[in-house]
Order: sequence, then C-alpha cells, then structure tokens
Amino acid sequence: MTIGLLTVELWIPQTNSLKGKRRVVKSVLQRLRNNFNVSAAEIEEQDTWQRAVLGIACVSNSKNHVHTMLMDVVGAIERWRLDAEVVDYSIELM
Repeated sequence: MTIGLLTVELWIPQTNSLKGKRRVVKSVLQRLRNNFNVSAAEIEEQDTWQRAVLGIACVSNSKNHVHTMLMDVVGAIERWRLDAEVVDYSIELM
C-alpha cells in the first residue's frame, strides 16, 4: 500500500478578503474531490488573504499510480483556476 501526500501552495493575488479566498479554495477543494479519488483540505494560512496551502492525500497499491495521480491534481489546479497561481508543491510517498 502506498500513501501519497501532496502539499500545494497557492497565491491568490486578486483576493482582498478572507471571504473571497474561501470562495476560491472551496471551489478547488470541491472539484478535486469530485474529479479525483483524493481527500483534500486547506491545512495552513487560513487567516491570510492571498495565500492558501492545500493538503491532498490518496492511497493506492502502486507508487507510480499515486505519483501520476498527484501530478494530475497539480495540473488540474493550474488549469481550473486562472485567479490562483500554484507557487510551490511537494509530493511525499509513504
């Protein structure tokens, strides 16, 4: 069994309130849950207007499958939200 953890840092420059940030983050998290078999949540920077750190996890019996899926998640976030820029991401496989 392989567990994959993806941490994604987003920069949301056009947001000027926590409410606006939550709208963007909630949309991303919901789409991830609907389109991929992953668990996802905002894990850091909850009180910062223009930054969000998301944690995404998936489990599989293949390391290659987990890595490919998490890379697809990063690509999807970049395509879906033109108002949110992926600043950094890291993948950890256990």
